[in-house]
Amino acid sequence: MTPARAKPKRAKATGAKPKRAKATGATPKRSKAKSSKAKSSRSAKSKRATAKPAPPIEYSLLLTATLCLLAFGVVMVFSASSTTSLLGDSGDGAFFLKRTLLFGALGLVAMRVLSLRGLQLARDLTPLLLAISIVLLVAVLAPGIGIEANGARRWIGAGLFQVQPSEIAKLALILYGAHLMAARPRFVRDIRSMLPYLLVVTVASGLIVIEPDLGSALVVAFAVAAMLVAGGAKLRHLGLVAAAVALVALLAIAIEPYRQARLTGFLHPGADASGAGFQGIQASIALGSGGIFGVGLGESVQKAFYLPEAHTDMIAAVIGEELGLVGITGLVGLFVMFGYAGFRTAQRARDRYGKLLAAGLTSLIMVQTAINLFAVMGLAPLTGVPLPFVSYGNSSLLVMLVAVGLLLNIARGGTVAAAQPATRGGRAAAKLRVVEGGRTTRPRRSSRSNGNGRHSGGRNRRARGAGARGRGRAAR
Repeated sequence: MTPARAKPKRAKATGAKPKRAKATGATPKRSKAKSSKAKSSRSAKSKRATAKPAPPIEYSLLLTATLCLLAFGVVMVFSASSTTSLLGDSGDGAFFLKRTLLFGALGLVAMRVLSLRGLQLARDLTPLLLAISIVLLVAVLAPGIGIEANGARRWIGAGLFQVQPSEIAKLALILYGAHLMAARPRFVRDIRSMLPYLLVVTVASGLIVIEPDLGSALVVAFAVAAMLVAGGAKLRHLGLVAAAVALVALLAIAIEPYRQARLTGFLHPGADASGAGFQGIQASIALGSGGIFGVGLGESVQKAFYLPEAHTDMIAAVIGEELGLVGITGLVGLFVMFGYAGFRTAQRARDRYGKLLAAGLTSLIMVQTAINLFAVMGLAPLTGVPLPFVSYGNSSLLVMLVAVGLLLNIARGGTVAAAQPATRGGRAAAKLRVVEGGRTTRPRRSSRSNGNGRHSGGRNRRARGAGARGRGRAAR
């Protein structure tokens, strides 16, 4: 009975084979599904590999701050200039708006092109750009060539396309300084090494002062000083240079009566309320009238023939009157965002040239911003310096957008073929002061120092020798 019972079990076992065959028959379907999933995953990976990497946060912050400031400036230029231009010679309330839009569009195109491959182009063209700027600074002083306005010769050209050579010189001097310091890292070790560059800066600044345009010369001096500090120049050397610059500035003020009047108007604005102190007092009235939320966009009273140059260097006063403290805070916040992103770009740049150029360009824009806002708020004498991206000024707008294009290229990881690499010989190169928070020269290979600041290398060697002698005596 046992074998008879076992046979059905075997039959059942053999009968289960078709089921197994069905299970094995399902295997090709699973393999097809797995293969299709593998193909889709491989295609997704290939798409991710071919997709462009997202730009760094510094790039996004720089671009956002620039576009916001530019849009803000277009609106405020129209608001600040519509009344005076409508009642003036042009008779067109949108006269300055149209020019701002035109040059803003040209500047955005240049910014986009330079943000892609502008760093190498800028370094190759630096000598030519510097030579052109010096020639234009000389030519603008020649009678019949330079265009005179308000007692100053600062423009050259004709019709719509008038160039201000001092704006080109600002950019050229920063480019030239970054080029020298990147090519020769020991350039900033003493004044004698920096002397060729300082002489070029002095010549260009002197020509700018003769125009006369002391404000732009001060912007150049402060921006160059900031870049030298970032590059590692010793503060005592820069102190001597600063003393010489201050002496020259005092002499420039002493020989020009209108500069003396501006200084007097800054120190005692009420002494000549209808003369030297008029512009400062009107700016204070505009800022005070705005309160917290302002009187409303386009509702400013001071811009209508009370506030001189309301659409250029005094546009911040119009913003304070129409948009109040909220508007001024937003404006300052955008510039703070720009400065943070610019210096972060300098810190994260891939080579020394990019670090120095980003630090110099950011310092140039931030220094000009600070001088303008301080003058409007009565914290510094009036200098006639426009507010970057916001004030009306064709040359200034183009140069600032070109500078932003170079910053964007550095933020995206752009490098220069001839630039000194960040590392040499497998060891990290010396860090740049301020930009990277490090020393500018490599530390000496000396013995370690103890807590008292004395080198303990000799003591350690003597201790090792005494220990060896002791072990020898013990062995004997």
